[in-house]
Amino acid sequence: MSSHSRVRNVDALVASIASIVSDRWSRADIVREQHGRGEGRREVFPPDVVVYPISTDEVSAIVRVAATADAPIIAYGAGSSLEGHVAAVHGGVCIDLTRMNAILRTSVADMDASVQAGVTRTQLTNALAGSGATFFVDPGADATLGGMIATGASGTTSVRYGTMRENTLGLTVVLADGRIMHTGGRARKSSAGYDLTRLFVGSEGTLGVITEATLRLHTVPDAIAAAVCRFDSIATAVDTVVALLQCGVPLARIELIDEFSVRTINAYMGMTLPEAPLVFLELHAFSATAVAEQLETVRELVAEGGGAVHEMATTTQDRERLWEARHNAYYAGVASQPGSDVWSTDACVPISALAQCISETRADIEAHGVQAPLVGHVGDGNFHLLLLTNFANADARAQVYGVIDRLVNRTLRLGGTCTGEHGIGMGKIDALARQHADAIDTMRAVKRALDPHNLMNPGKLFRD
Repeated sequence: MSSHSRVRNVDALVASIASIVSDRWSRADIVREQHGRGEGRREVFPPDVVVYPISTDEVSAIVRVAATADAPIIAYGAGSSLEGHVAAVHGGVCIDLTRMNAILRTSVADMDASVQAGVTRTQLTNALAGSGATFFVDPGADATLGGMIATGASGTTSVRYGTMRENTLGLTVVLADGRIMHTGGRARKSSAGYDLTRLFVGSEGTLGVITEATLRLHTVPDAIAAAVCRFDSIATAVDTVVALLQCGVPLARIELIDEFSVRTINAYMGMTLPEAPLVFLELHAFSATAVAEQLETVRELVAEGGGAVHEMATTTQDRERLWEARHNAYYAGVASQPGSDVWSTDACVPISALAQCISETRADIEAHGVQAPLVGHVGDGNFHLLLLTNFANADARAQVYGVIDRLVNRTLRLGGTCTGEHGIGMGKIDALARQHADAIDTMRAVKRALDPHNLMNPGKLFRD
C-alpha cells in the first residue's frame, strides 16, 4: 500500500466520523487494503478510513464532514468492479454501503421495488421468489444494486430485459456537499425536466453517492428453455443470432464462447462440449407450447446457418447444468494457466460488426502470443477478453496493454464503444477521451458543477 492521501488531519476526520456512526468505522490495514481495490488487477490504493453507514442521513452527515476536511469520498459495494473504480487514489473516506441492505418496498402490481444501495441482486431476487415478479439484470457477480447502477451494469439477460439504465426508475443521491437529492420516481414515464436519474447511472461515484433506488421488475415467464448450439465459425454463429433476433424469437440470453474457452471449460469441468464456437441460448415464453415452437424455430435457423443444436433443456435442473459451463468460463480460463495474472476487459460493437471485431481481435492476440479466452453477450454485440499473463514481466505487461489499446481503436473504428459493461474507472480513461473527444469538456463541466472540489471518487473517468 502506498502513501497517497491528500487528507491533512486524518485523526480529526475520524473523530468527526465516529461522532456520527459510533464504532461503525475502521482504520485497520487489512480492512483499508480490502477496500482499496476491486476484482480487476490494479495497484492497491487504500482509503484513510472505512465507514459503514446505515441510512441516507448518515451518509449525508459523513459527506459533509469529509467535505469540510477536503477528504475524497469513495462509495463501495461488493468490490466486484474490474477497472479500479473503488481505488482511493487520493486516500479519503470509503463509504461501505453493504449495511444499507434493506428492501424498502416491493409492488407486483406496479412491477417495481425500492431498495437501499447495499441490497445485492441475489437478495432482491430471493425476496421476490414466489411473487410472480423478479429482477433480471445479472452481471455475473452478486454485486450490490447501488454499485450496479453506478457502473451502468448489464449482463446475460440484457438482450431482452435491458441494462441498469432501462431498469432504474429513480434514485436517492447524496451530493458532494451533503445535500440529499431524489431523482425520477415510480411513474413509468415523465416529461418533467432533465433526466437526472440517467445522469447518475454509469457515473461511477464521481457525481454523488447513491443510497436508495427504485427499480423496474419483470414478470417471471411460465416456460423457459435453453439450448447449446455449435457452429463452424464465429461469423456463422453471429449471423444466425442476427437471424433469430430478426425473426422475433424471444431470446432472453445469447452467450458466445470461442473455441479456446470451450477447451478450458472441458478441461476444468471434465465436460465434452464440441471444441468449436458455441452459442448458449435461453428462451422465455408464457406457455410450454410456445417454448416448444420457438425451439423448433431455433433448430431450423441454426441448421440454415450451418450449425447444429448440441443439446436442449427445458427443466430447471437441466438448464442449470447447461449454463454452469458458461458461468464457469472465467474460472476455467484462470485455471488453464495456473499462477498467471488475470486482466479482464470488454468492448461492444454493432452486432453487424461483431464477427469482424472478434476475428481481428483473435488474430491480434495470437500474433502477440497472449492467451485470452473470449466470451460474449452476442445479442448485444458485447464481448469480454480474459487476458492471462505475468504482470511482473514488463514485456508481457506491455503486450497486454497493447492488445487492449488496439481493441479500443478497432472497436471505435467499427462504430462501437470502449466498454459495454465494465465501465471506465482508472483503466480506460484514455479510451473514454478517444471515444468522446468532443464531449469530454461537457462531462467535465457537469462534474465541476456537482463536485467543484473533486471530492467524489477522484481519478476516475477523467485525469485529475
